[in-house]
Amino acid sequence: MSHPVALTLYGIPNCDTVKKARAWLAERGVAVTFHDFKKQGVPEAALDTWLAQIGWETLLNRSGTTWRRLDDATRAAVTDAASARALMLAQASVIKRPVVQWPDGRHTVGFSPERFGQLLA
Repeated sequence: MSHPVALTLYGIPNCDTVKKARAWLAERGVAVTFHDFKKQGVPEAALDTWLAQIGWETLLNRSGTTWRRLDDATRAAVTDAASARALMLAQASVIKRPVVQWPDGRHTVGFSPERFGQLLA
């Protein structure tokens, strides 16, 4: 079954969750544009949309190695959307992945086969 929809998946190619999401979408013939944070950076306008739609608390990956490697002062300074945005622009790896822009304009973060299936239905 092929889906003519085109969506944009933002992330890092070696991230296991990004790999799972890309494989799941490929198996279903979904057209995906991949935006590599490492090579292309974090698009500021898109980040602003994600912060508005998803919220900084959800978008900030506090369980990843990048977050854990930050010093205590840097972590403590992330207290609101503006401080989280600044950190995300400086350290793209603190963004929970993947961020997906769906054809209808919605955005999701993370990967769940059930949720992706619902959004493609």
